[in-house]
Amino acid sequence: MKDVYILGIESSCDETSCAIVKNGCEEIATVISSQIDIHKTYGGVVPEIASREHVKNITIVIEECLKEANMKMEEMDAIAITYGPGLIGSLLVGLEAAKTLAYIYQKPLIPVHHIAGHIYANSLVKPLEFPLLALVVSGGHTELIKMEDHLSFQKLGGTLDDAIGECYDKVARIIGLAYPGGPKVDALAKKGNPTYPLPTPLQDDSYNFSFSGLKSAAINLNHKLEQRGEKLNLEDFAASFQKVATDSIISKAKKALEQEHLKHFIIAGGVAANQVLREKAEKMCQELKVDLSIPPMKFCTDNAAMIACAGYYAYQKGIRADYHLNSVSSVPLTTGKENASC
Repeated sequence: MKDVYILGIESSCDETSCAIVKNGCEEIATVISSQIDIHKTYGGVVPEIASREHVKNITIVIEECLKEANMKMEEMDAIAITYGPGLIGSLLVGLEAAKTLAYIYQKPLIPVHHIAGHIYANSLVKPLEFPLLALVVSGGHTELIKMEDHLSFQKLGGTLDDAIGECYDKVARIIGLAYPGGPKVDALAKKGNPTYPLPTPLQDDSYNFSFSGLKSAAINLNHKLEQRGEKLNLEDFAASFQKVATDSIISKAKKALEQEHLKHFIIAGGVAANQVLREKAEKMCQELKVDLSIPPMKFCTDNAAMIACAGYYAYQKGIRADYHLNSVSSVPLTTGKENASC
């Protein structure tokens, strides 16, 4: 059986990335150009700046990836590209690069939903075993997705307001932590104890999440302490917030695993790098006798290897895009273009 090499391109936010993946499960090379140092000055990603940086970096990143793999474009079987969701200007830079390469080298163009990419980062760890439950946790998403087969996505529930990663960053900002705040909150929490009272969000029978109330409660608690002239213990505050946030996520995931009778649980997205979430997921899966898969740290945040992985399975299903493919800032995973030819 002939090996299939997919070149993936990812530029949905502030990372410019190119990767080559073999047979949907073996990383050959991955190059990522991060803009974190540029955007931390502004406390978050500035879309126009991100787009300009992608324009500067995209060609360099692609050339470095091919060089690292010691391969040529002629050896690629297809080009997988993130078409959405994300920052529209950033997405367009990667999309136009992918279209250009597909046209020049006459390679199939494979459209990949960004969240599908995050899910398929797990295929770099072990094969996906269906049916499974995918927990997608990132700056823009908090969702529970059931999969019966490759590229078959059924949304069981999602956040009704803020995504968990966004909540982490906002809570980090109010206590003076630099962007990106999520990893810094996680690091502080390891040194503290959950002593501050914070409400558990959305305790209902659904698979949905809500973090706006938790965020507001954390902000109000900080404000009240400031008014009283009391000093906030940052470590305990971080530990208190993180305990409630991760407990909420794990409890909903556990309910879905039990009620849907699923035996494979995967975590995807940038917040999958959170150590407490990982530890709680491992403990839960041991109790339920469920197989757990979490990507290595470097594949939790945005990268092109995950796009190439998802692209491989789309390629195998005959999914193709023509040169009219456009970027979209918002598109549900369950109705993404990876579910049909385009």
